[in-house]
Amino acid sequence: MNYHEVNFDGLVGPTHNYAGLSFGNVASQSHKQAASNPKAAALQGLAKMKALVDRGFKQAVLPPQERPSIAWLQRLGFTGSDAEILAKAARETGLLPMLASASCMWAANAATVSPSPDCRDGKVHFTAANLSANLHRAIESRETVNALKTIFHDPMHFAHHEPLPGAQGWGDEGAANHSRLCATYGHTGVEMFVYGARADSVLGPTRYPARQTLQASQAIARLHALDEKRVVMVQQNPAVIDMGVFHNDVIAVANQRVLLYHEDAFLDTQKVLDELNEKLREGDLIPVKVPRQAVSVADAVKSYLFNSQLLTIPGSHAQNMIILLPEESKKNRNVAEYVNTLIGADNPITEAMYFDLHQSMQNGGGPACLRLRVVLSDAQWQAINKGVVLNDAKYRELCNWVERHYRDELQPKDLADPALLNESRTALDELTTILNLGSFYLFQLGRR
Repeated sequence: MNYHEVNFDGLVGPTHNYAGLSFGNVASQSHKQAASNPKAAALQGLAKMKALVDRGFKQAVLPPQERPSIAWLQRLGFTGSDAEILAKAARETGLLPMLASASCMWAANAATVSPSPDCRDGKVHFTAANLSANLHRAIESRETVNALKTIFHDPMHFAHHEPLPGAQGWGDEGAANHSRLCATYGHTGVEMFVYGARADSVLGPTRYPARQTLQASQAIARLHALDEKRVVMVQQNPAVIDMGVFHNDVIAVANQRVLLYHEDAFLDTQKVLDELNEKLREGDLIPVKVPRQAVSVADAVKSYLFNSQLLTIPGSHAQNMIILLPEESKKNRNVAEYVNTLIGADNPITEAMYFDLHQSMQNGGGPACLRLRVVLSDAQWQAINKGVVLNDAKYRELCNWVERHYRDELQPKDLADPALLNESRTALDELTTILNLGSFYLFQLGRR
């Protein structure tokens, strides 16, 4: 049976804005209060998706969530009409931007996904992330569960787990801290969970918080019925977290047998490589180390070299890979020189593609942040909700939808505008038809 890696990209929502909400995310904080362009953000994301479709990759989208979230504002005690609720919330320092964030666009944080070859029951397992470190992300988890269950709805093929408890020490930020290595997508893989802190150790970052914990990663491995002999738990280097590496996908990226990583990414790198190589079994690990002399951690954070998509070219049987990067990587001389060296070296990475994702990048999210990777067999691919699959016709339909409903500019003060809420609801209502989502949004069901 054939297996494919499918990228499910987060569709940027109409309230994309720069509120600087993510402590530890340097780009997010440095662009706080700047004007954003939601229309450009959505079209940039769609253009990246379409380029992969054109190259033969399977591509789908995940829907945005309703923002500003009136349901959550009501849960926090705000009453009255929608306009009154928005006005009252705007008077609370910093609250409305949290409830208006379009951060679910970064689908790498939506969930951790284990393909069926890795799981003892032969199903694809999903655990939606609790994202408990930040309010603007934590409110996403329930709707993420609904979205995943709507798309991956067949219980014969898919198993869904509730987000982990949002208690201290149980922070889970999804696939941004999870990688899978395998000989081919259909082989049993080795799943690598990267954490920043653990309950039985004081060793951790001191400037910025560790978003992923060992306890959370271990719980997900148990929930997904993984063989512990095929699981590797890795501690991220606390020093790089304090330099702005808030997730592992800012300092390392893996695909099949290749692990592209910065020299300073992990706490005990040689131990990590030895364990991965031992457990991979089907084929030797191909570690590609990026030396600090070539690319500093600061350059990696600024350029998002590692927040790239590492993709096996369809039909190449794992022999040739593309590294898909933001244009910021091309503009950084050290990084651009390294990438040119990388694709000419003795490894499967043979091509680099650069994309304008400036709107997302200014908020701290690169190509890898925008997508959730899901490995599916032919039968599992046929079992998903095909309304979310991107093809030429769907791409044109979504671009037209964005052009009709999204603003060219959004200022921080606009988040309290009732017209923005109405525009967003109108757009999302139409989107449910485009993506065949049914009555997906709460406002449609009258449960506000």
